[in-house]
Amino acid sequence: MPLLKSWVSSANDAAHPFPLNNLPYGVFSTADSDPRCGVAIGDMILDCQAAEEAGLLQLADYPLLEMPFWNEMMEEGPAVWAALRARLTALLAEGSAEQAKLEPLLTAQAEAELHMPMAVAEYTDFYAGMQHAKNMGAILRGSPDLPANWLHIPIGYNGRASSVVVSGTPIHRPNGQTKAPDAEMPSFGPSKRLDIELEMGAIVGTGSEFGQPITVDEADAMIFGYVLLNDWSARDIQGWEYQPLGPFQGKAFGTSISPWIVTAAALESFRAPTPAREKELLPYLEGSKDGLYDIELEVLMQPEGAATATAISKTNYNRMYFSAAEQLCHHAIGGCEMNTGDLLGSGTISGAERSEYGSLMELSWAGREPFTLETGESRGFIEDGDTLTLRGNARGDGFTIGFGDCTGKILPAKVWPAAK
Repeated sequence: MPLLKSWVSSANDAAHPFPLNNLPYGVFSTADSDPRCGVAIGDMILDCQAAEEAGLLQLADYPLLEMPFWNEMMEEGPAVWAALRARLTALLAEGSAEQAKLEPLLTAQAEAELHMPMAVAEYTDFYAGMQHAKNMGAILRGSPDLPANWLHIPIGYNGRASSVVVSGTPIHRPNGQTKAPDAEMPSFGPSKRLDIELEMGAIVGTGSEFGQPITVDEADAMIFGYVLLNDWSARDIQGWEYQPLGPFQGKAFGTSISPWIVTAAALESFRAPTPAREKELLPYLEGSKDGLYDIELEVLMQPEGAATATAISKTNYNRMYFSAAEQLCHHAIGGCEMNTGDLLGSGTISGAERSEYGSLMELSWAGREPFTLETGESRGFIEDGDTLTLRGNARGDGFTIGFGDCTGKILPAKVWPAAK
């Protein structure tokens, strides 16, 4: 599909992340308005709540966009998703008869504040990137061999929905317990090995019933869209606490997502196959569609006071081993009820080369091989004041599907009350 032309001229730039082909959903506010649902088109945001109130968007017999999140619309299911996308495409297309009615409903993105695009019901993070899993094994255990179950199931853990924040929200360095290898007792204080994880987040649009398993194809149809996801990680806290039950405080202090939900429909032409299986999957994990997407990903790091950011990693979502649909299927296979607004983190996305690694733990090999930024500074892990940014783009025929930046700045740890 080529670029679809819009009467919003900035949307017709081949390099712009928000053409008519994209139409990602977010929540925005201005100095004169409370948070409300909107869709990005070029450099502008269309106020979808106002469009619904004006009768330009009629999706049901009752309003679906009066709340400052997209959950109510997602809950309606694929038929309504498709109807809304078709209607928005017609309204914003070049030559639209409704242009004069829509122009007053546009806000410049530069004048808007972006908020969480949906209310997160539950958050699950997976460990489904093979190169990352091998790298972590080599770093932590001295061997890249995968755990016995890794090639058979998408491994994951239940995270904290309350810790998921929108891009631009500062993250405080977490406090917690750590233990030096030669110490008899653990110590308490700020994490010294703070890291990122470059991930994609899949958003569940329609849920499943408690006790009812789902197929991979059903799971694929349940996914409304995707965001960029940074699962901030305190490696030293995690290393002391994770055995035998897995991540806890080392992961619970913050997970950042990009502000725009790029729909599965917008990404359909970018589908990519999962890699050849090293072990045959059990039949319940087999689906009929390619489950990954060709999305270029980039990580940038900018120290406080630096004029520019350094690109420290470039990779692609198609490097994953398990797809979001396979992850969602496995999540529900035992009867777990999945809900509208559930967020599934893909797991860290790393490619075969050092330049494609999706975490600082890998890029610096656990701090033993620090890398150098364009400023001349070196990093093993994140320092206070550093800003980390994730970017993602799918490249089409004369157009780009972008997600908007997923950015977070690290602030110093909060003082523990007893230490004041």
